[in-house]
Amino acid sequence: MQATAYTYDSETRSGSVLLDDGTPVDFGSEAFEAGGLRLLRPGQRVRIETEGEGAALRITLVTLQTF
Repeated sequence: MQATAYTYDSETRSGSVLLDDGTPVDFGSEAFEAGGLRLLRPGQRVRIETEGEGAALRITLVTLQTF
């Protein structure tokens, strides 16, 4: 799934993304570190992997979108 980076805190290594429908979803440091990234800038296009759905949706991986 693709999303757009919305917020990122380099101290906690967590933040949030906006899904393509505009829904914000938070991610924790575990998801960020699983993707091997060092930095994330708001507005960057990212690829995410998730578990659950609806209110229980949880991001398990954040990495850069490659084509």
